[in-house]
Amino acid sequence: MPDQKVLRRIKESEEEADEIINEAEQEAQAILAEAREEAEQIREDVREEAREIAADRTESAREEIEAERAEIIEEGEQVRESLESQAEENIDEVTEFVIEAFTEAIHAQT
Repeated sequence: MPDQKVLRRIKESEEEADEIINEAEQEAQAILAEAREEAEQIREDVREEAREIAADRTESAREEIEAERAEIIEEGEQVRESLESQAEENIDEVTEFVIEAFTEAIHAQT
């Protein structure tokens, strides 16, 4: 009889050990699944943050380019205005020069 009792206790202990192992494996699987979900969420968060940073940098670059473009246009307009002003100042001199050249050409023919 004591052998039966010992065998039953051993069997119960083995069943208990198997149950503990099964529960531990299930818990490990649940922890692993949760960790994978959390890792995927972190990856998605990082991707979204990277997209936002890229969009911000793109917008900043566009703003810088637009500011530089406006500055170049402004400089070009100033140069054009300066050239127009110089040309207007030279109109009288050019007109006199042309008239003198024309007059000389007429006197040379007569």
